[in-house]
Amino acid sequence: MKNLLLIVIASYLLLGCRTTKQAKSDGWVTLFDGKSFSGWQVGKNASTFTIDNGAIVANGDVAHLFYVGDVQQHRFKNFEFKADVMTTPGSNSGIYFHTEYQESGWPAKGYEVQVNNSHTDWRRTGSLYAIQDVREVSVKDNEWFTEKVIVQGKKVTILINDKPVVEYTEPDNVQRSKDMSQRILSSGTFALQGHDPKSKVYFKNIQVKPLPD
Repeated sequence: MKNLLLIVIASYLLLGCRTTKQAKSDGWVTLFDGKSFSGWQVGKNASTFTIDNGAIVANGDVAHLFYVGDVQQHRFKNFEFKADVMTTPGSNSGIYFHTEYQESGWPAKGYEVQVNNSHTDWRRTGSLYAIQDVREVSVKDNEWFTEKVIVQGKKVTILINDKPVVEYTEPDNVQRSKDMSQRILSSGTFALQGHDPKSKVYFKNIQVKPLPD
């Protein structure tokens, strides 16, 4: 009986080790702990962002919440990023990547991935904003969905609930207009957008998987 008990305990410990290794080997790292803004920073209009029931809520005057934590020293080049998102009717928001912290205004650096299912702006959820836009509404307000961004080299793929909605390859030596001169692939961090006081958008389960350069 004692030997059987030892075998059971050993098997349990081995299974636990394997589970831990598998969890680590999948490469995903959590950026938001569900309880605090640790690792995140917002400048002007910081009250736009709150935390409710494990989710970041963006609702208020224009503001952007930047990831400034320790993962990759908040500088990502190639990666998979995903977040669970829920919009309320008439809301607008966005997820920036390859950006950098700035105190106020719309982030100048990097690309924006649109979050918008029913706002007056016709660019819908999943658009690579003003670069490759989506007119179709693929998810509903008041329902959680997963928005995923993959950047590998010059290619950007955006998926909504694991369905690709944008596949964009940035041309070599791409030329942008003056007001979009920094909207190019480089490296940088992520930011969540608070668009306006009438918009209320939720984000949770925010994760990243760094990929090889």
